[in-house]
Amino acid sequence: MNVKELDGKYIANTYKRFPVQIVSGRGSLFYDEAGKEYIDLGSGIGVTSFGACDEAWQNAVKEQIGKVQHTSNLYYTEPCVLLAQMLCEKTGFKKVFFGNSGAEANECAIKVARKYAAEKKGKDVYKIITLENSFHGRTLTTLAATGQEHYHELFTPLTPGFIHVKASEPGALSQLCEKGDVAAVMIECIQGEGGVVPITQAFADEVKKVTREKDILLIVDEVQTGNGRTGKLYSYMHYGLSPDIVSTAKGLAGGLPLGAALLSEKVESVLTFGDHGSTFGANPVCCAAALSVLSRLDDKFIKEVAEKGEYLKKTFAGAKGIEDVSGLGLMLGLKTEKPAGEVVSACMEKGVLCLTAKDRVRLLPALNIDMKLLEKAADIIKAVCAEGDK
Repeated sequence: MNVKELDGKYIANTYKRFPVQIVSGRGSLFYDEAGKEYIDLGSGIGVTSFGACDEAWQNAVKEQIGKVQHTSNLYYTEPCVLLAQMLCEKTGFKKVFFGNSGAEANECAIKVARKYAAEKKGKDVYKIITLENSFHGRTLTTLAATGQEHYHELFTPLTPGFIHVKASEPGALSQLCEKGDVAAVMIECIQGEGGVVPITQAFADEVKKVTREKDILLIVDEVQTGNGRTGKLYSYMHYGLSPDIVSTAKGLAGGLPLGAALLSEKVESVLTFGDHGSTFGANPVCCAAALSVLSRLDDKFIKEVAEKGEYLKKTFAGAKGIEDVSGLGLMLGLKTEKPAGEVVSACMEKGVLCLTAKDRVRLLPALNIDMKLLEKAADIIKAVCAEGDK
């Protein structure tokens, strides 16, 4: 049996895989079992920030593996401390909790928000407002936070206490916050799984105003948007927001599992001994990988990410078969005349790997993708979108 047949026999049926087996890669190029070359515009769904087999990343990982691969959080380790320091110094946050994933980072954020509200306002203040069309994870609690009903089917009852509001409905958020039982507002500045949908500045301003006036915590989910992806270190920086808690993961460790919840001065001391934990959180190999990634996300590099994103937007705007372009930086969604799945399949045949998000073609290339590869891939996408009828 080959790999695809063995996968069908032994792997749980939770993924509808593309018919491609990746066997190797370098930078933004992948190769399948037949040696066919692909330009990767997915980066593992926004994970491999510097592409496949990045040399600096590899060296950092190898060096740490040669020292110790795991110790648990019963002991101090240098990579964990240095990474927390770097995150805080780059953002102004005060403390960091490390987990393994975006869902874990969001779980931590939710626990902090509920404990803060319970201690300050009472146990009846526990509700968290999230947005319709949002996505915050696949645990039962982060599913409850997710504002998409089809993810809830078959898994009820979910964790209670979450309210979903439309970002497009003026005043709806403010009205809900008047009731006095809201602990936090939790948003994505760009809804990635929801179709690469950015919030408006007007809504961001409403969020900022109501959370500050009512002493309601603001949580920004930066799992997909963070770590340079949108042309800022974190997407909230585009909107002038000052979150109390930021969750992040995906691109943080460049391909190894690591999530983080960044805590502001207001909530830095909410969690105390025994309140939360993670066996693999702050794993020294993952933290060493993240140090390699984060240390290279300086202003010059992030400016180049923004410029690449602007190039793609200009290239696709008005192109035949492309109706709209959404997103920021290297997190973009294309509304195409053809169904997104057909575009992705045709691009794959021509050697370009894209993703989908709802009805859009989603592009999440490595942040350091070579411009010549980006231009080649963009030309192929445009050609596919322009071919034939809808």
